[in-house]
Amino acid sequence: MSIKTSHDSTGLDDLDPAEHPPRDAVNFRRILAARVHIADAEAELRDAVKAARDAGDSWRVIAAALDTTRQAAQQRFGKT
Repeated sequence: MSIKTSHDSTGLDDLDPAEHPPRDAVNFRRILAARVHIADAEAELRDAVKAARDAGDSWRVIAAALDTTRQAAQQRFGKT
């Protein structure tokens, strides 16, 4: 019987080693790292859009940089 700890959000503690033999975790680590990079890039994008708005750039200009419509850009990034 495994006890799920508060820090285990992956579910790995619940895996039965008899059914899931240990393997090199290089791909698992790559996936986790990619998720962190996505989160970091998303934060950077939000900061860049906010800076553009603070500098007076229009939603149309920001939308062009995002390759989307003005309305889509405003809906995604216009909220505080």
